[in-house]
Amino acid sequence: MKMDIRICIPSYKRPKVETLKYLPFAKVFIDKSEEVEYRKSNKGADIVVVPDGVQGNLCRIRNHIMKTQFEDGADVVLIVDDDMKGCYRWVNSKKKLIQSSDFLAFVEEYSIIARDMNVYMWGLNINQDKQVYREYTPFSTTSYIGGPFQAFMKGNELYYDERLSLKEDYDMTLQQLNKYRKALRVNNHFYIVKQSENPGGCASYRNYVEEERQLMLLQSKWGSKVVKLDINDRSHNRKKEKTRIDYNPIIKVPIKGV
Repeated sequence: MKMDIRICIPSYKRPKVETLKYLPFAKVFIDKSEEVEYRKSNKGADIVVVPDGVQGNLCRIRNHIMKTQFEDGADVVLIVDDDMKGCYRWVNSKKKLIQSSDFLAFVEEYSIIARDMNVYMWGLNINQDKQVYREYTPFSTTSYIGGPFQAFMKGNELYYDERLSLKEDYDMTLQQLNKYRKALRVNNHFYIVKQSENPGGCASYRNYVEEERQLMLLQSKWGSKVVKLDINDRSHNRKKEKTRIDYNPIIKVPIKGV
């Protein structure tokens, strides 16, 4: 029996949804005030208007998507960013696009693996650099899973912390690891998105002050031994700003796994 898989795209102030070029069958969740513009910019797309007050907070819209889709009978709810160019995998040191026509089968394949592993969230490698992919570790069970591609399985009891609208993916990964002791990250597959580059979405409220506030909030929730600040200047861009830190934390979970 085939799984009921929902591909869902929360979108805010980005009327032209780039992901629809790749996944034209996905559902796009928007605010009522933007309905006319979104329908005009995405002819024939499955546009879902959410209740007033849901949009404007990434965690709130993601929680709404999960709750409504699972209540409607979904087996898998995959939430992807609205600016995803595609998903790829490494084949003989070359990146190969997962074709749109094969995408649902791909999601079902790894959802079955996740179900068999008693995992309630799975995702892909966050880095497309071939040097980062370790061939001897095709999957991980304790690694961070990025927000641009997070798949949830029926039975998941965890929801996004709405206080952490910029660190929601780190927090969700930690929630999953804390409760279920594992989450599946497929390391030989990755996605390409324009994170932090496009206007709208999180960019409408993302700045260094808010990033730092959210990072401190994440650390206060999980502790400094789990959420570590990255103060290494690998790119040497912060030589004149030594007090600044990378707003992407280092996650160290004290549980066994890959």
